[in-house]
Amino acid sequence: MEIKVGIVHGAREIIVETEETAASVETAFSKAVDDDSVLTLTDDRGRKVLIPASRIAYLELGQEAARRVGFGSL
Repeated sequence: MEIKVGIVHGAREIIVETEETAASVETAFSKAVDDDSVLTLTDDRGRKVLIPASRIAYLELGQEAARRVGFGSL
């Protein structure tokens, strides 16, 4: 699933490809905003992206099962 995170006063958004479900990302986002803590996202390759909840302008959740295109999807 592709997640786009808009940053307050940021010209670009952060894009993360992850295997997590939309429900789990939504829960983690809600908890981070409520606690004024850090949203932690793990991408497909195991890398972690840490974003302070106070700096998040918006969160856009893509399709959970996007079809891969190209030779890398074989």
